[in-house]
Amino acid sequence: MDIITFSMKSNAPIPVSYLKNPVHLLALGFGSGLMPKAPGTFGTLAAIPLYILISQFDLWVFIIITGSIILAGIFICDYTSKALGVHDHSGIVIDEIAGYFITMIAVPFDWLWIVTGFLFFRFFDILKPWPISWLDKNVHGGLGIMLDDVLAGLFSLILLHLIIYFI
Repeated sequence: MDIITFSMKSNAPIPVSYLKNPVHLLALGFGSGLMPKAPGTFGTLAAIPLYILISQFDLWVFIIITGSIILAGIFICDYTSKALGVHDHSGIVIDEIAGYFITMIAVPFDWLWIVTGFLFFRFFDILKPWPISWLDKNVHGGLGIMLDDVLAGLFSLILLHLIIYFI
């Protein structure tokens, strides 16, 4: 079978051959975005081992990597969404990876915070409170795909740091 369909934001078919293209492979979170249910959650789960890997670097390196993923993600999301013919296809999950990395900036490395960061990010990404919902509806292209998750990551980062500070 060389077509996978989605039931979340879009049911547009994605040919499996897209995974052979490195840009699509990144956009689809190394295949994590191909899950038929909750691809955004699986994309965020895919971010955890990547976070564990890059969290070992100095904070400034972590921030540079995160910023690079955000900037590259704008192009990657735009490229893949145009190829699919669907704005913000649910299979595109590099934005979730970037959002989770933002959530985890300067957070102590501990499984409690890794899981809490995951839950906070998924909360803001799924519920999309204002202004996240406004960005999601009104900013298009690769920037729009990335921006709502960047903001969800920032909300999660602030909430996580407030909890860490007061505990």
